Amino acid sequence: MAQDFKDPPCQAQACDLQACLNKNTYKPEKCDQHLRNLYLCCQRMYQESSDGKVESTACPIPNVVERWLKDHGQLEPQSKK
Repeated sequence: MAQDFKDPPCQAQACDLQACLNKNTYKPEKCDQHLRNLYLCCQRMYQESSDGKVESTACPIPNVVERWLKDHGQLEPQSKK
């Protein structure tokens, strides 16, 4: 198992969200777009993984990402192959 020393996938989006939350005294409604960007990044990361074993400390597990995006009308279509 080779460890890549680059930032984990979606780390920049997670940091942007945290900065927004800190700036807005944890009023999540002011950071909705940052949260959406993070979940969309996580969805792309999971979809682009050929072996399904990709992970990032910035992202929740795949079914949480899918459920959140579905609940918020942001679910991008997945290929079924």
